[in-house]
Amino acid sequence: MARLSKDTVFKSSPDAKETALDKTTRIVRDIAQGELEKRQTKMARLRAARLERDAMASADPDPAPTGKAGRKTAAKAKPKS
Repeated sequence: MARLSKDTVFKSSPDAKETALDKTTRIVRDIAQGELEKRQTKMARLRAARLERDAMASADPDPAPTGKAGRKTAAKAKPKS
């Protein structure tokens, strides 16, 4: 007869099956990781564009603004005598 011990009586079978909760967790983590990578890529692209814009602006200072001048006052009308 075989010797009985806790190793022979209580065999732990490797649980290779993925439960529904494990599957959902894995999928959610994959989606979150994908969104994180997209967000980081977009932020890096926008940061590079902003730095380039700022570098161009500081290297090429704008002359005085060429907007409309202030409203000119009309000459006073001569009083009728």
